[in-house]
Amino acid sequence: MFDLICVTARSLCREPFLNRVARLAAAHPGALLLREKDLSAPAYQALAEQVLRLCRAAGTPCILHGFPAVAAALGVDALHLPLPQLRALAPGERRRFARLGASCHSLAEAQEAQALGCTYLTAGHIFETGCKPGLPGRGLEFLREVCAAVDIPVYAIGGVTAENLPLLRDCGAAGACVMSEPMRADDPAACLAALKGACL
Repeated sequence: MFDLICVTARSLCREPFLNRVARLAAAHPGALLLREKDLSAPAYQALAEQVLRLCRAAGTPCILHGFPAVAAALGVDALHLPLPQLRALAPGERRRFARLGASCHSLAEAQEAQALGCTYLTAGHIFETGCKPGLPGRGLEFLREVCAAVDIPVYAIGGVTAENLPLLRDCGAAGACVMSEPMRADDPAACLAALKGACL
């Protein structure tokens, strides 16, 4: 099964952020990744408490991002980190998380993430994306190589659309991360349905 992770971005929302989270969670992506890097730890924790409630009510997994101490304080066992942050976590802290991911941008980083105990990783950015203007995507061959180099699920990220999702699946990716379309769509449920349909 090809899985979709919705990555949040408050700045892209055209409605109150928590409304958008509730609508996305109700559409049942594989998970919702709360990635709001501009927040302080206290502000992130306050937001995470609300997002977790919405995700639990909908039965959608929520992965916290970038704040290991917040995840531990809230009893959350799913965490995604940039690789430098992952390296800084002690082995005992890493083992606290049943679902642990890292963002990787090379084969060496992917192999390191696996060695550090990650249960999945994201590889990117695969296609050009407005989030990284002017930077070309690393491409499908990069994704194919990462998928072959590790034994854990690889999620493609960067410029993912319904049109290119089948290409990602064919490279061996377990799924993809999507941000802009679900955050901006007038009908997030229809947007996710179209993305899921492209994976079939």
